[in-house]
Amino acid sequence: MSAAWGLMGPVAQPSQAANPDAVLQLEQATVRRGDKRLLDSLDWTVEDDERWVVLGPNGAGKTTLLQLAAATLHPTSGVVRVLGERLGAVDVFELRPRIGLSSAALAQRIPGSETVEDVVVSAGYAVIGRWREAYGRMDLRRARGLLARFGVGELAERRYGTLSEGERKRVQIARAMMTDPELLLLDEPAAGMDLGGREDLLRRFTDLAADPDAPAMVLVTHHVEEIPIGISHALLLRDGAVVAQGLVGEVLTSDNLSKTFGLPLRLDFDGGRYYARAG
Repeated sequence: MSAAWGLMGPVAQPSQAANPDAVLQLEQATVRRGDKRLLDSLDWTVEDDERWVVLGPNGAGKTTLLQLAAATLHPTSGVVRVLGERLGAVDVFELRPRIGLSSAALAQRIPGSETVEDVVVSAGYAVIGRWREAYGRMDLRRARGLLARFGVGELAERRYGTLSEGERKRVQIARAMMTDPELLLLDEPAAGMDLGGREDLLRRFTDLAADPDAPAMVLVTHHVEEIPIGISHALLLRDGAVVAQGLVGEVLTSDNLSKTFGLPLRLDFDGGRYYARAG
């Protein structure tokens, strides 16, 4: 299947009807760079009450998949629908404010001189770096509330560049939640954190996953130890293709994990959390 190009990116080819309950719907989605396929004919659906983890080694296609979900990348072929809108047939600049995103690529664009509060509140205008935008008291109150929710409320007036890596991650997640998104995408949110910081953050993610008003969530990680309680589904990727997907309790097995990472692994489950080691 090939894709024509239009003013808003590649024009998706006709496909099956959209799933009305899906916030993400990929059908034979493929992303190529030269002769290399970063994603290969991926079929995947995320519904509005689901919390997904995406696992895989470096180069598996996790970041590319998240870029499709965030409407920052179009597929080379296949169909991608985000929040009911088909990429290639929608103005992505109107779509993106409905998506909360925390990623390393986004983090690199945040000015170190920006105050933490401004990093979060500026998400309301889908901009990075506060300039002449005017924010009301409710916006500022929400920004501070989200910072507190993720354990960094006392840092609101600090400069972003003075924060530790773990603190920056929490600020990025608060920013991702600022617009009350319909879809929350988290790319390795616990990377760079010490053990205490990671466990505290995972506890907060557990509370978020249990909140019926929280958005659909997709969390990308390399490590099963970083899967919070409350994740309902799992997608395992290797070399741009699906190894397994479905309910987390059925997909996360020693056999599937070994196939995903190309190494004999033993998976253990205790107290609602997963642990893996070489078999």
